[in-house]
Amino acid sequence: MMAEDIDVANHYNLSTAYPEEWPAELDQSGESDVEPFHSLKTKRLSRSRYSALERGYGSRMKGSISGPARTGHMADKLVLKDEPDPLGTADSVVKILKQQGLSIDEEPRLRNRFLLSSRTFSPSLYLSHAHSSASTQSLLEGLDYLSRSIDQKSASLKVLVESNFERFIRAKATIDSVYNAMKKQGSEPDSARANANRASGHIRQSGVRASSPSPAAATNVDNRKYALTKEGDYGMKGIRMSLVEASGKADELWGPALGGREREQRLYAIGNAVERNRAVYEIGTKLFRAIKQRDYDSIFEEYRRAKTFANEAKVTADRAISGRRPLTDEETHTILVTGRMWIDVEHQIQAFKRDLWHRLSNVQTSSSLITSSGPVEEHMELIGALLELGVEDNPVWIWLLSRYDFLKTKIIRFCERSRVEIEVLRRRLAIGEKPTPQVMTSFLRLPLREGATESPEKLDTDQAIELWECIHTYLTKLLTLQSGVLGEVIDFWETAQSFIDGSKQKALPVGFEGESRKHHRLSNDGVRQLQNGIIELVDLIRESVLSLFADPPIEDISLLFSPNPTTPNTPVSLFTPTESRFKLDPKNLPPPSPKRGEAWEDYAFWPPYANSLSGVYYLSKFLILIGTAASEMTTLGPITVGSSTYDRLKSLVGIARERSVRVICAAWSKDAENCKMLEDWTRDSERRDLTKMPGLFMTFESAVLAGMQKILYISEAMSKAGTVDVVTPPPAKLLQMVRTQFVSSVYKALSGLVENAERAIKPEGDDGWILVGPAVAVEGVDITSSIIAADGIDARNRNIRMLLTLSNLKALQADLVPQLVTNFETSFSVKLTEEAKTIRDVLSQIDARLFQSYTKPTFTALDSIIQGGIRAPDWTPSSNRPDQVRPYVYETMLTLVLVHTEISTTIPVTPSPGSASTSLLHNVLSHLLTQVSSSLLSAFQSRTKYTLPALMQATLDTEFIAQTMSQYVTEQASTIQSEIYLELDRRTNNEARIKLQDELGEMRGILKRLRERTRGEFACFKKVRTGGGGKS
Repeated sequence: MMAEDIDVANHYNLSTAYPEEWPAELDQSGESDVEPFHSLKTKRLSRSRYSALERGYGSRMKGSISGPARTGHMADKLVLKDEPDPLGTADSVVKILKQQGLSIDEEPRLRNRFLLSSRTFSPSLYLSHAHSSASTQSLLEGLDYLSRSIDQKSASLKVLVESNFERFIRAKATIDSVYNAMKKQGSEPDSARANANRASGHIRQSGVRASSPSPAAATNVDNRKYALTKEGDYGMKGIRMSLVEASGKADELWGPALGGREREQRLYAIGNAVERNRAVYEIGTKLFRAIKQRDYDSIFEEYRRAKTFANEAKVTADRAISGRRPLTDEETHTILVTGRMWIDVEHQIQAFKRDLWHRLSNVQTSSSLITSSGPVEEHMELIGALLELGVEDNPVWIWLLSRYDFLKTKIIRFCERSRVEIEVLRRRLAIGEKPTPQVMTSFLRLPLREGATESPEKLDTDQAIELWECIHTYLTKLLTLQSGVLGEVIDFWETAQSFIDGSKQKALPVGFEGESRKHHRLSNDGVRQLQNGIIELVDLIRESVLSLFADPPIEDISLLFSPNPTTPNTPVSLFTPTESRFKLDPKNLPPPSPKRGEAWEDYAFWPPYANSLSGVYYLSKFLILIGTAASEMTTLGPITVGSSTYDRLKSLVGIARERSVRVICAAWSKDAENCKMLEDWTRDSERRDLTKMPGLFMTFESAVLAGMQKILYISEAMSKAGTVDVVTPPPAKLLQMVRTQFVSSVYKALSGLVENAERAIKPEGDDGWILVGPAVAVEGVDITSSIIAADGIDARNRNIRMLLTLSNLKALQADLVPQLVTNFETSFSVKLTEEAKTIRDVLSQIDARLFQSYTKPTFTALDSIIQGGIRAPDWTPSSNRPDQVRPYVYETMLTLVLVHTEISTTIPVTPSPGSASTSLLHNVLSHLLTQVSSSLLSAFQSRTKYTLPALMQATLDTEFIAQTMSQYVTEQASTIQSEIYLELDRRTNNEARIKLQDELGEMRGILKRLRERTRGEFACFKKVRTGGGGKS
């Protein structure tokens, strides 16, 4: 640029001597100046090309310049072109800026912003360019230098003022007088103004209006236009109005002619420039539209184009610098346009990246999105987008870390809250009313009902089932692979493993010119951290389950009042086993369960007062979940066989199983005590000689054994092929515990049978059981209540209860208990040799006890009848040849008939000769016959001597009973009968013996006639015909 051009640019404060338009910042001071003439300017069709002249002239008329125009136009002309550094580090500011790569020789406005003497001096701009690399110490030293310079200049100015003070005073007085004279030019003196006011007053009073001002007034008006007043625009009003009017007319006449071609050339040049860089101009708009529509392909395409243009512009600038040549106008324009485009693109891309990072950190599921190329996992799409755009941090690693943190937080919060909710339900059940034995026993009947195992809500009380279901939901949400946390952990490791081995990255982009390829591999330290993280997550799950089964109930439940997290990473409703339906009053918390010595008080997972049926049902499900989950966790890569984590998983299964078996055995024992209440004294539908109690007990025991087998062996927790099974065989200690409890439960149930038979019950109208002590021994037989219908049971009759219990015992001893023992041996692969012998002995003892209890009253009555009859004085016959048996014989036989009737009606005889009913009838009558024989022997022994008639009477009595009851004669009874004849023989003489032999034939005839006459009365004692036909 030539020197003249530089002077022109400096004079008008322009950046170049040939500007295409007047700078906008120089228009600010002129806007208010032309307000009075706004009506004139609105008539112009286009912008005046003399507007610069108007503004400059108007400013001179105004007399004072404000704003940037004044600063740039007036003051900056006085600024030096260079000056020393204000901080004292160099002699030339321009030289310092040139060293920094900033040339300001041809930019006066920019240069003035670096010069301290300029009103536009910018301290921040000056320091950021001239002293960008200065240290703090050098800046402090520069501050001291600047302070000293200011003090020196202030002192010089003070000396100047003091030495020329009188001159300043005179000059000030002269200036003020001249200013006042110019200001008052054209104004009237005070006296003239007063006269004019009075004259105008007279005119108004007379109502006469002056038609025109006087010549003197007109002259004053013209003079006031040039007075230095604000109303006269400080003497410029007249000239400015003329110039504005002339400018408007010139613009109307010559503006179109002079500016049309220039405008055309300018628009043509702009159009060519826009056309050449159309692609650059369109990138920002296309990118904005693509981001709004989330069209990733278009975003990547536009970003690559923008980067390509930016790189080309950089290469152009680098070539110019390396070639030490100035840029052409076209190159400069292209670089400027590309720079503005790149700034816009970079701003949009950074905002888009922040959105991608935010979405990636919140993607915690492997959900798939449907794209044009097929289904794509959402996190993979976001990672690919970030890699395509280029990022410093590895999005794969960031997502894996966020996923790990999410799972860790989820496990901790879910498990802590679940434990509290389980404890609240447990406490509510513990402090509630204890269920009565009748209620508990009612659930032991349910396994016989159809579909009981498919309806677990029928196995226990509603509160107990609610707690069982809560624990089951908790373990399901924690340990299942389909919908549980463990499934998410395993899915996370599989995803991490695919990133570790690099298979997942094959589908990821490498970015612009491969800049994101470095993020396709995880570091060794990162892999190690992922492996440790998986082990930590597994340990958290394991410890949560172990705490539930091994630890006592928790004390602190205040966590329930903490608000659920509401962050997107931790949903509220998904992870509470009760779905957050607890509404507790903090001032009325359920207290800890009282200590009553119950077995379940030390088990956090066992509902108080729950029975063994619900226990084996749910705990078998729990252990299947735990065993399956433990097996699945051992398949994870970081958990190797023999590692501490593997051993802890095996220990988890073992501890949960042992604790479950212990508490079930305690509940099993309690239920076995209540099994006596299963007896409702109704006949079994299939075996009419039994009540329902044996079948109910059999079903109950079988259900418990089946559930216990699942708990001990966890056979359904089968791991998939290729995995290591952490479920070990049950230890011998647990098997022995179950064996002992099995035998104990059978013994308690059998004891309950005896108690039911020997203790009275309330009448039918009352519900429940009463224990009134052992029944009083009866002196005789309750004949009226013994003869009942075959299908009816009079449970108030002790003999009937005894008979049904004896029949039940026979069935248990012969069929049901051996079947249970076999079932146990098959289920647990053990032999119950000793236990089976113990159970048989117990059954035999109980059977013998009940048998004696039933027959003793009858035997006592029979013995009394026999003893009284034989010892009576009239027993000895009055005739020499007796032909009748004594009445006590008929009374004895009638008693035996009633016993036979009671047994046969209470226990219906089945067609099978070896049935329990037939066996019991035969055993009872055989035993009573033996006792009758013993009573006869004892009674006959009470007499010291027998005559021939007495001997014949004793023989008739004994033989009549023996022959009538012949099918019930046992070896012992035969032996006793032989002893009777020996005793009779000892108590007679030889003559009577010889005569007795002569009378035997006649006696046989008498016995035959007696039996014929009593055939109907004693027909019940006849032998049952066999298939062949005749009697035996």
